[in-house]
Amino acid sequence: VPLQAYGGGLVQVGGCLGLSCAASGRTFSSSYAMGWFRQAPGKEREFVAAISWSGASTYYADSVKGRFTISRDNAKNTVYLQMNSLKPEDTAVYYCAADRTIGTIPGEYVYWGQGTLVTVSS
Repeated sequence: VPLQAYGGGLVQVGGCLGLSCAASGRTFSSSYAMGWFRQAPGKEREFVAAISWSGASTYYADSVKGRFTISRDNAKNTVYLQMNSLKPEDTAVYYCAADRTIGTIPGEYVYWGQGTLVTVSS
């Protein structure tokens, strides 16, 4: 399942940014849970949010809960991450990932997109 993430950029503290991840393949909507992860310089990749294939279940890291929203549009083979009230510590390369089961650990995901850089400037 090739994945293409986009939407990163430079935003000021307290601002908003939306990321998208487009998946190719006919089985996307019926088979795959999707996750967003991020990796800051010098740090390990960490979980941000995940959504089940139907969209009925979502999970968030405590650090983004209440500020970020994950959603998906299976008709468009796309998953989104809306980020509000951004903080400098949200600065990272953000990756989308897909797997048949939802999870919060990077190693649980088989398919990965290239990252998109989000920089929150103070």
